[in-house]
Order: sequence, then structure tokens, then C-alpha cells
Amino acid sequence: MDPMRLRLLRELDDRGSVSAVAAALHVSASAGSQQLAILQADVPVPLTVKQGRRLVLTDAGRALAAAGARVDEALVLARESVGAFLAHDAAPVRVSAFHSAGVALFGPLLAALDGVPVALTDEDVAREEFPGLVAAHDLVIAHRLAHDPDWPRERMVVTPLFVEPLDVALPAAHPLASADRIDPAALRGQTWISTHEGFPLTGVLQAIAALSGEPPVIAHRVNEFFVAAQIVRAGAAIAVMPRFTARSLATDGMVLRPLAGVTLNRHVDVLARPDALARAAVRRVRAALGDVAADLAR
Repeated sequence: MDPMRLRLLRELDDRGSVSAVAAALHVSASAGSQQLAILQADVPVPLTVKQGRRLVLTDAGRALAAAGARVDEALVLARESVGAFLAHDAAPVRVSAFHSAGVALFGPLLAALDGVPVALTDEDVAREEFPGLVAAHDLVIAHRLAHDPDWPRERMVVTPLFVEPLDVALPAAHPLASADRIDPAALRGQTWISTHEGFPLTGVLQAIAALSGEPPVIAHRVNEFFVAAQIVRAGAAIAVMPRFTARSLATDGMVLRPLAGVTLNRHVDVLARPDALARAAVRRVRAALGDVAADLAR
């Protein structure tokens, strides 16, 4: 089997459409479809199926895509065995992070790296879209709530960075701000800022509602914590914010307080394809991210 055709299959699983795969690999959509058809002709079971207007992988297709990932990993390791004799790996390591992680981690990461070139970008997406980002980035910093489904480990490597507690952000003058911990029942009737639907922290308000016994009153939907902090400081609403990555925002009229009797947290992880981690430079950046994250959690 041609490794390039196997890669097309895996790219389709990550990117979701033949046109997106073709654009990423710099080929025409018709050429991509033709190569997939040639691969299908060599396999006696269906690899793809139509779902509406989308072409998705069958179970057999996903199994073959996972095998293709191991082929790519072996090829990268083979190239690395020669590359180890070069002075350095000139290709930048592509790292993406959701906004609050980028704010907290990117600066210390750059300071920690010793000559390893990186290309940083922010990608704030719904939880189920994080795995697809490994198609465009070597390392993807992602987050999910503790009760959310785990990442698809059969096609990627997951490296935990830290488990981050989630606190309630309040105006410093709020009556509840004087407490060390907040009883969930005391949050009844409060006006909230929530993230947009589908984003990981959206489910936290439902968990708080279950504890308080009353649905949350959501007045604002803001994903960016810097913006949400300004609304909180103005006294217009309260919000849920992560303790470590939002720590720098808890100043100038805003405080963070944990809930009493319950622990709410999110998992912050690094997602990567196995073949990306075959590059020594990518492994060095991942190790540096681990050190920076450990410092942040302390």
C-alpha cells in the first residue's frame, strides 16, 4: 500500500472532507478522490461511506488509517536516524493552544526552549474539534472537563499537562467574595457569563445548577477570559474561570473563589500524531511544555 494513500485516509478522518484534505496536501480535490479510489480498489471492504454530503471513514477505514499512522511514524523515525547527524532540525515545531493556555504557557515556553524553532498559534474550538487539529499542528494543547469523553487515543498520543481546578470569578465588592469558599446554594439567582455552546466550560454551569437546584441565568456568552474579566469587574455578572491560567486576571476588582463541597476541574493535555513525535524537536518542545505546565500548577 502506498504510504501517501494511507495518509489521505488519515487526513480525511482528521479534516472531515476531501476538499480540506486536498487543500492541506496541495493537490486537487479530484486527484485526492482518485487516490482514495485506487486505495479502495486494493481493499475488499468499504473504507468510506457517505453521511449526507460528507465522506466519512468506516470502522475498517479508521483501522487502516491507524495502521497508516504507524507507517508514517516509522518513516519519520527513518528520516530522523539520518537527521540526527545534522546540526539541527530547521523545521519549526507547530504548537497550537486554546486562548487561556496560550496566555499562560507560550511566554514561558519560548523562554525555556534553547534554539528549537517553534511556530505558535491560538486555536479555540469546541471540545470535539481538538483532535482534528493534529492534522495541522505538531502539538495541540487541548482541554476537556473531567466527565467529558476521553480523547481518541487509538489515533493520537495524549500527554497530560495538568488537572486544573475551576473557580467562580466574582467582583471584589460582591457579597460572596468575602468567603473563602462558596456554597453552591448561595449562587441561586446570580447572573452568569458562559462560554459559547459546545466549548468545554459550558457544561460547568449545568453542574453548578445541579448543585444549587436552580438553572443558571446566562446574560453573556464570551469565550475570551480577558473580556469576561472586564464584565465581572464591572459587576454585571459572575463566571467560571480556571484557577491556574486565569490567575493573572484575579486583580483590580476581581477575585477567584472555589466552590465548597465539590471539586470542579478540567484536564489540559497535549495531543499529537505518533509520526509528529518521531521528530526529536517535537519531543523536546513537548518536554519543555511539561516543565512549564508543572511550574504553572505549582
